[in-house]
Amino acid sequence: MERTFPHQTCYLCAEKEDQIVGVLPLVYVKSLIFGRFLVSMPFVNYGGIVAENNDVRTKLLDAAIELAGKHRMALELRHAESYELGLTRNQCKVSMILDLPESPDELWTSFRSKLRSQIKKPMKEGFEAHFGSKELLDDFYHVFAVNMRDLGSPVHGKKLFRNILDLFPNRAVICVVYAREVPVASGFLIGFRGRLEIPWASSLRSYNRFAPNMLLYWKTLEYACEHGFRKFDFGRSTPNGGTYRFKAQWGAEPKQLYWDCWAKNQGMTEAGNRISPAMARMVAVWKRLPVGLSKIMGPMVRKNIIA
Repeated sequence: MERTFPHQTCYLCAEKEDQIVGVLPLVYVKSLIFGRFLVSMPFVNYGGIVAENNDVRTKLLDAAIELAGKHRMALELRHAESYELGLTRNQCKVSMILDLPESPDELWTSFRSKLRSQIKKPMKEGFEAHFGSKELLDDFYHVFAVNMRDLGSPVHGKKLFRNILDLFPNRAVICVVYAREVPVASGFLIGFRGRLEIPWASSLRSYNRFAPNMLLYWKTLEYACEHGFRKFDFGRSTPNGGTYRFKAQWGAEPKQLYWDCWAKNQGMTEAGNRISPAMARMVAVWKRLPVGLSKIMGPMVRKNIIA
């Protein structure tokens, strides 16, 4: 966070008899448009308090609230488990998780025939998927930036992904699908403790008729099985939304996310989920920007949007 944006960070730690029994990483995000927030963690799905027990969790929470109050900031903790913290809770998002078998063949045979035919379509067109690291970064980012522009959303800077690859060389990997050497779909993968997550994935709309995203997801699932992962995390979705249904067709099941929020001004507690008429107009304008300009302006705006 500090290398990329930069946002100031703060790490709370609970100790007992010289042993660490709890941690809470926090990031300061200040924006003239969206307000001031202390978040664990911005831009990703997970964060929050990691503690041995409820007593430790409560002490870390009290320290975080004191810190947020001191700096006149809202506090948002992104938990994957439901803790009774007495805070305002945002439950509008779920993670989509697929339990993986030991081999890709087992997974393939579990798919419906319609799904298998959709995966085969780009294969028949000669599309190919490649895995790598920084040598694929430019191709990944081009597809990602074009797709984000088409969605009307500011794009993260390439620096974020380069820093992740530098700091987690054994956990992060890129997959790019090519149509005769043209990158048409891409995903950024991060693995940890038996789970492989794809927090960022995109495809070019101009190639939608060939369904390159289906090949992208199949190849990442195949990769996950071959490398010993037992769960695949498709990332967060709104229940019954378009991305939710896309992920569900692969067999993924929803797991509720609990984003616990605190602020003296309770109207600030769901800042990451606010959509105003002004923001809707901004989305419409952003969709018409040249891709090159969106790559320049996007990171300057995106660093202040915590969602």
